[in-house]
Amino acid sequence: MTMIASCATLGSNAATPVATYPAAPKDATVDRYFDLTVPDPYRPLENDTAAATLEWVKAENMVTNAYLGAIPFRDNIKKRLTRLNNYSKRGLPFKENDGRTYYFFNDGLKNQSVLMRGDKEVFLDPNTLSEDGTVALTGVYQSPDGKLTAYTISRSGSDWTEIYVMDTETGCKLDDHIEWAKFTGASWSPDSKGFFYSAYPRPEAGKEFSNANEGHNIYYHRIGTAQSEDKVIYEDSNHPLHFHTAYVPEKEPYIFVYGGGEGIGESLMMKRLDSTDGEWVVMEQSQDYPHSIIDVVDGKIYILTSYGAPRKRLMVADVNAPQRENWRELVPEQKGVLTNAQFAGDRLLLTYERDASDHVAVYDKNGRFIQDMKLPGLGSVAISSSRRHPDVNYSFTSFTSPSAIYSYNIDTNASRLTYSPAIKGFNPDDYVTEQVFYTSKDGTRVPMTLTYKKGMKRDGKNPTLLYGYGGFNISLTPGFKASRILWLENGGIYAQANLRGGSEYGEDWHQGGIKQNKLNVFDDFIAAAEYLINKKWTSPDHLVIEGGSNGGLLVGAVTNMRPELFKVAIPHVGVMDMMRYHLFTIGWNWASDYGTSADSPEMAAYLLGYSPLHTIKNDGTPYPAILVTTADHDDRVVPAHSFKYAATLQAADTGNAPKLIRIDSKAGHGGGKPIAKRIDEDADVFSFIFKNLGITPKTGSDN
Repeated sequence: MTMIASCATLGSNAATPVATYPAAPKDATVDRYFDLTVPDPYRPLENDTAAATLEWVKAENMVTNAYLGAIPFRDNIKKRLTRLNNYSKRGLPFKENDGRTYYFFNDGLKNQSVLMRGDKEVFLDPNTLSEDGTVALTGVYQSPDGKLTAYTISRSGSDWTEIYVMDTETGCKLDDHIEWAKFTGASWSPDSKGFFYSAYPRPEAGKEFSNANEGHNIYYHRIGTAQSEDKVIYEDSNHPLHFHTAYVPEKEPYIFVYGGGEGIGESLMMKRLDSTDGEWVVMEQSQDYPHSIIDVVDGKIYILTSYGAPRKRLMVADVNAPQRENWRELVPEQKGVLTNAQFAGDRLLLTYERDASDHVAVYDKNGRFIQDMKLPGLGSVAISSSRRHPDVNYSFTSFTSPSAIYSYNIDTNASRLTYSPAIKGFNPDDYVTEQVFYTSKDGTRVPMTLTYKKGMKRDGKNPTLLYGYGGFNISLTPGFKASRILWLENGGIYAQANLRGGSEYGEDWHQGGIKQNKLNVFDDFIAAAEYLINKKWTSPDHLVIEGGSNGGLLVGAVTNMRPELFKVAIPHVGVMDMMRYHLFTIGWNWASDYGTSADSPEMAAYLLGYSPLHTIKNDGTPYPAILVTTADHDDRVVPAHSFKYAATLQAADTGNAPKLIRIDSKAGHGGGKPIAKRIDEDADVFSFIFKNLGITPKTGSDN
């Protein structure tokens, strides 16, 4: 007897076709890219505020909601997901400049986690900022003297940021309010009289979430003044699309500015704040290498960089000679990828990623290795520490373990568990995670992790959810998601493939999956699916693929390339129009990974060759069931990508399996989404998956 039969009931007719899809607004638009002519009939859907688009969105949601609402077990799935998510969650404690300890806490189903001070005091509750939980607290920044706290919020999942300031002691909000900031925190000046932030000019009304953003300048806001009085501290009028981010090391008289968006890394400049005639000094002119300023200590700038080290290294520079040619290597490149470095008192904690899991090493500030930190196992680690004190706390999570908190004693190299959440009705010891390696099309060895219930048989019938991303130097490491338990307890396998384009093995791995190497990413994902099938973990009739953003592009592309391999495909907020992605909001910033259709005839042809929107088959080839998800406030990957893709998919001859789109309201790219909305979306997605696999899942508490 298979694990499926013991946990779920197989249905006889999974695919229920949708009778009629709404007619999308069309026109006769045809674009020309060098010698290529490319029709774009659904161009009107790019205008997300037009009446015709709004009517189409309403009609699509009616069709999707009717389909999902007719699934008999959807309500039970939502109830089970609600129970699974209803457990206490505690963030890493961090000691602030006022000498007190803070941490985020959620006692179960609060839409947004609450910022606590000490054991019992609520310092800031973002749930009070909106009735529906769609205002998210995205950052907290205390002044060097500890008297004021700036905090950033986003509304409805948008990337647009607002900054407020409160009195740290009383919690009273000041009149200071910053609007139209983006990709920024609040970096306080050493005298605590104001802070630096990044913002754009006020956008055109009605186009706040779609127009390309230009003029990302750095401003200084003096406490007690209006935003209109803020001074521009840095701008680059020659490169209006570049991003600029400020960093001021605590109580140090220097400001650093990162410039990004055109290359794979950042340019880097610095300036003294204690001199009226201080000039900007260029530390790194190009955007060819990722850099991160760790801190400034005793006149030395500690820099994490990939310059001269594809897997990154730690370097130092003198504040009086900070140019790149003067940098000195402190900790050389290692076998793993150096992903983070931070001070803990006078020690350095360096986090390395090896085969897609985290390892931490302790060094002194002169670069001498002291010891490897002993961790609970293979997983993902986040560390809270400061140069101001030696206290170290870290969180550890895996695919089956929610984030637990440990305190760490550097002197004894010992960890102590201080917080461990428990989920009622779920025993992580019933499941196992293993890492496998498979061979991609060109012979490259690619890692993948599999998580499943102990005792599972490899009979080719296990429902399997294959997840991937593969881009932008982003690594997929072990992580816990409560809603995924529903899948595992119903006999499902969760497979996470570490595709090229990410950072799992450094810059070489990243370069292997960008621009005209992008097909390697798709080949890696297809090879992962073939490995799972050939090794009898699953079969095409039981295989689901899922990915978001760049991962949504991945799902769309491989579905068009190999539709026979998959039963269900879930592309979330995907980049689907590779010919025009760079024309919206910050899409131009992705050119370092993708290239653009304006670069050259060769690049335009390459993009057109895999663009999910443009490579949908229309010849009767059966496609898997597809549920596209997007949201009305997604100003990262604008919903027009998913709109045009879904409209094209629904109009094409791809068989009877449903091709639906779920368009959320008051939501964005995913960040800060309230838990109620996350549960609703997960319930819809898993209902769609189980329905189209022909499985009636068990959802009782006995699981």
